[in-house]
Amino acid sequence: MSIKEHTILENADTLADLVDAFLHDRKAAGLSALSVKFYRQSLAAFLKWANQQNITRIDDLTPAALRSFLIYLQDTHHNEGGRHVFYRSLRAFLNWYGLEFDRPDFHNPIEKVKPPKLSANPLDPVALDDVRALLDTCKDSSTGARDKAIFCTLLDTGARAAELVALNLADVNPLTGEVIIKRGKGNKSRVVFLGKAARRALRAYLKTRKGSGAALFTTIDGERLTYSGLRQIARRRAALAGIDTPQLHGFRRLFAVSMLRAGVNIYVLAKLMGHVSIQTLQRYLKLLDDDSRAAHEQGSPVDRLL
Repeated sequence: MSIKEHTILENADTLADLVDAFLHDRKAAGLSALSVKFYRQSLAAFLKWANQQNITRIDDLTPAALRSFLIYLQDTHHNEGGRHVFYRSLRAFLNWYGLEFDRPDFHNPIEKVKPPKLSANPLDPVALDDVRALLDTCKDSSTGARDKAIFCTLLDTGARAAELVALNLADVNPLTGEVIIKRGKGNKSRVVFLGKAARRALRAYLKTRKGSGAALFTTIDGERLTYSGLRQIARRRAALAGIDTPQLHGFRRLFAVSMLRAGVNIYVLAKLMGHVSIQTLQRYLKLLDDDSRAAHEQGSPVDRLL
């Protein structure tokens, strides 16, 4: 038995040790590195808050404490989607604890806490004019070529930001535009594509790419670009363009809406986006209400008759 395992057994109700054990279980279950990172980051933030409230053991967690944490997230300007992420992480952790330790006296507090309400409407995509403004700032430098390739890849593949920074050179064919996302959400792989213009942008970047490692997108020091680094790029380019910083996931929303407007089959689009079903995509259809109105105004039978 390792020292770590012994510590967990000796302190079976210590939150920090239990979170470590939970993450170890997630790895052993074969979850993707992205999924494990998702749990690690959200639970680390929760542990920091819990320590400030002197909540250090599993039995200190009550429904009231969990509700206080969700209120704290709201007060610190986390949007509804962000609050729901924390709720799902806590639910997975506490459900795991209940099954792992099988304590007759343990009453899972998350069962009495309602999840944060999610809006039925998806957030707006990045505006096309904003994308053009971002691309206009990406000129005449190696970082400009890289940043242009990043924005083009995000938009043309519909990849999640975390999937993009995980891409390796070997995952992309800059001639055919085929991109293999090996471990997407739910540890599933899929193939996506780059169009002609995006392929040109990628090839231009590869001529100036820094580093000799496996990563496709790198920093000026040749290291793999991180998620936070990607957000910094978006902030910096937005400031240069004189626009609000776009949400990275907004590129994925724009991909979905653009493909739907172009008439792409919804089942094919679900496959490209890595969705198990079309239910998630159906939310994007709500963004097309204005398109429906414009189409009706153009083809209204009565307007054409009278």
